[in-house]
Amino acid sequence: MKMKKHKFSGSKKTPRRGGMFDVPAFNPETQYAVIRSSICTGEKVAGFKDKKDGHFTEVMLIRTPEDKREFMETYGVDSLKIEY
Repeated sequence: MKMKKHKFSGSKKTPRRGGMFDVPAFNPETQYAVIRSSICTGEKVAGFKDKKDGHFTEVMLIRTPEDKREFMETYGVDSLKIEY
């Protein structure tokens, strides 16, 4: 199922593997998309980091390249910064 790209997303229900999930709001003026990667376990979590205070909002676990693509398509993100 192809997701609609949107610049700003409000919290709403959206289909994702395994059922319906709340989609956190994303505002590219105050946040940027990032993948947090654990140096110990290698676990990767995609989310948004606040530009002012650095608060990270987890959105989804990234297990495969398809998960990363799905995250980028859902939020209309062109590139992701990786933080360790």
